[in-house]
Amino acid sequence: MQKRRRKRSNPWRIIALFLLVGAALYVNQVIVPATPPLFIPTPTATRAPESFVNEAELLMEEGKFSQAITAYREAIKVDPNNPSNYVTLSKLLVYTANYEEAETNAANALLLNPNNSMAYAVRGWALAFLEDYLGAEAAIRHAIELDPNNAIAYAYLAEVLVYQSQAGIGTIGTLDKAVEASRIAVNLAPSYYETHRARGFVLEQTGNYEEAVEAFEAANAINSDIADIHLALGRNYRILQQYDIAVEEFNRANALNPTDPLPDTYISRTYATIGEFAKAIQFAEQAIKDTPTDPFLYGNLGVMNYRNREYNNAIDALRISVQGGVSEEGETIEGLSLDYGRVAEYYYTFGLALAKMGQCGEALQISQMLMQGVQNDDIAVFNAEEIVAICLEFSQDPDKLKSLYTSTPTPDAASETEETPTPEPE
Repeated sequence: MQKRRRKRSNPWRIIALFLLVGAALYVNQVIVPATPPLFIPTPTATRAPESFVNEAELLMEEGKFSQAITAYREAIKVDPNNPSNYVTLSKLLVYTANYEEAETNAANALLLNPNNSMAYAVRGWALAFLEDYLGAEAAIRHAIELDPNNAIAYAYLAEVLVYQSQAGIGTIGTLDKAVEASRIAVNLAPSYYETHRARGFVLEQTGNYEEAVEAFEAANAINSDIADIHLALGRNYRILQQYDIAVEEFNRANALNPTDPLPDTYISRTYATIGEFAKAIQFAEQAIKDTPTDPFLYGNLGVMNYRNREYNNAIDALRISVQGGVSEEGETIEGLSLDYGRVAEYYYTFGLALAKMGQCGEALQISQMLMQGVQNDDIAVFNAEEIVAICLEFSQDPDKLKSLYTSTPTPDAASETEETPTPEPE
């Protein structure tokens, strides 16, 4: 039998085979372990907390507090054990009127470090805006015990003592303590925004308006992006009868915090002071759009309408202020119980408007309430008697008197009353 001839091996085929085997081994040992499984999301790299803090600090310098708050919240998510981030976030939240969240973040900082002087100081500051004045003072004084050189704590203490005085819960020496705390704060840190801010509030509360302007301007030079400093400047410039500058400052506050009704309310009263009642009404209405359930704002609008001799409009707004009602959005508005100060003004202006429109049954009830409820307020009592006098005249010649009040201004005490120089309670 004839033998088959063996084919000679092809060396190139053998080399190719070795290459294929080597490639398979490489893929199996190197490529496959490094390849993520199919259809499973790829994890993203976590940013360092310092990057969020750096971003927040830049945003703060630009006055972009809302974005800075977001950045600090992200920093805390990445590194929840850093108390300083909670403290700084708490400060920013106070500046943007988020007081409850501010207090919570300061408390979180204290959970991490119970001896953190600045955390106690900021927590006390936040508590003051929540009207827990005694708790605020206690927290800040503890901050000073922990660090007697904490200038910001002294500044916050001065500010809180001013708020206590305004709320009527301070003692005889409360303002003296505020003065001393503000001086210590400025001496410890003359280049800090907080120390000049506090000094300004103390000077305003003690009636030193020109010096208050200097202090607030010093604070503003350090940080011009805080709305309530512009409000404070506007108040003091208004008292000093520099009305154009006052309106400019209120507008700056409005630009920084457009949802706050106070800038519009202050602009309204400033225009009323110089007799521009149409503008005063316009800004009073804008304030209500900002906060449609605040009875003080309806009272302010009513007063502006009254001074512009729009008595029916005044009655509508003031009725909501003192008796309550429903906003255009259907929200309930609680009426204001009779009290001294601004509320008494709303009541007697309501009574005067009713009397001038011949609605004397209701007007005389308001007069009686004023004489019994705020008998120590000379202006309120004078206007209560004026209501009676107007109604008596109406009973004698209603047509003549109604024509008089709807055609010419009447110089009564309601239109002559000076604005109170201190910040209003609303």
